[in-house]
Amino acid sequence: MEILTAAQEYIDLEREKGAHDYHPIPVVLERGEGVYLWDVERKKYFDFLSAYSAVNQGHCHPRIINILQQQAQTLTLTSRAFHNNKLGVYMNYMTDYFGFDRLLPSNTGAEAVEAAIKITRKWGYTVKGIEENKAEIIVCAQNFHGRTSTIISFSSDPGSKQYFGPHATGFITIPYNDIEALEAVLETHPNIAGFLVEPIQGEAGVYTPDEDFIRNAKALCESYNVLLIADEIQTGIGRTGSLLAVCGSCTCEGHCEKQSATYTEPDLLILGKALSGGTYPVSAVLTRNEVMDVIQPGQHGSTFGGNPMACIIAMEALEVIRDEQLTQNARRLGKLFRTALNDYIKNSKVVQKVRGSGLLNAIVINDHEESDTAWKICLKLMENGLLAKPTHGNIIRFAPPLVITESELNCCIEIIKSTLQTFEP
Repeated sequence: MEILTAAQEYIDLEREKGAHDYHPIPVVLERGEGVYLWDVERKKYFDFLSAYSAVNQGHCHPRIINILQQQAQTLTLTSRAFHNNKLGVYMNYMTDYFGFDRLLPSNTGAEAVEAAIKITRKWGYTVKGIEENKAEIIVCAQNFHGRTSTIISFSSDPGSKQYFGPHATGFITIPYNDIEALEAVLETHPNIAGFLVEPIQGEAGVYTPDEDFIRNAKALCESYNVLLIADEIQTGIGRTGSLLAVCGSCTCEGHCEKQSATYTEPDLLILGKALSGGTYPVSAVLTRNEVMDVIQPGQHGSTFGGNPMACIIAMEALEVIRDEQLTQNARRLGKLFRTALNDYIKNSKVVQKVRGSGLLNAIVINDHEESDTAWKICLKLMENGLLAKPTHGNIIRFAPPLVITESELNCCIEIIKSTLQTFEP
């Protein structure tokens, strides 16, 4: 009789009893602290995914856990049927922190994207004057904004769309980082209400656009009276070495004062992931008064959105980013990481390029998307004590918690380089 390991038993249980909606790296984790994770067999790993950048502050940050425990013993949920003593404080804190007028609270990133779409459409009808049911939103190819039925309608990923139709209409897709294509659509389509864009496309393999792409897109949107909607769910809150990716090369010290020449102010800002500190689902849409005012009672809502737990956790998560200067750490160590990997690939036959910003980086493997080389590299990285995962088949994303130290990063660089070396011809 075969004796299964504890890890395999957990994996088999998921496979037998759960939906087969993910293809995880075959590791079963039970504990996390800072940049480290431990599996059920007590093996220690560096986390280089950070729950898709939800754990910027590190696993189980003591300040965030402490405030979570305090609030959990006091009040967890009221719904929006009543006021609570945390929501208004949170809204005031967030709008001040990011420099907007109003906030709509929700739970997951996809929910926040859906809310932003609704706000944009209603603004298009009631403010811009588009004929009802005619509004269109421009999106980019290879985008990832979530997997709700509306969002998958404008996905470029066949696996996200096939057999899930009929798909929602009202979206026009252009190539990413193509300002001419954006202008062409704006010139020929009078019913455009918004342009929904990721400042860096994370799921597409950390595709970083031209430095002036977002700034030029904003100028075009202003010219055509169109809302620029920035999805910063994965790129925001310090990950790219600036508070927001739309800050460009701004070196703000953890508080968005909008004084940098590289800052581009979106009309709607979508946040999530790291807003939770990796502990509890929190997301938000921020915008100015005249845009948010189109939403009235009964037109949007969420039972858990704006609950006291989420509010208090999000504020502490952002305080940690500022107090521990994690944005600055991401900017400094990201440069170190890319320099080291770029030095390696000068003589590599396996890695084609390194790209990224801050501590959101990726390597492109010299294989087509259908190859399993990147997957095999990630399995070998796991064996060597570092957890990462491929995206788009031949790309490996590297995104450690922002609390990582220089010595820890150097150790990880050596693991990555020695692992890649075993795949060199």
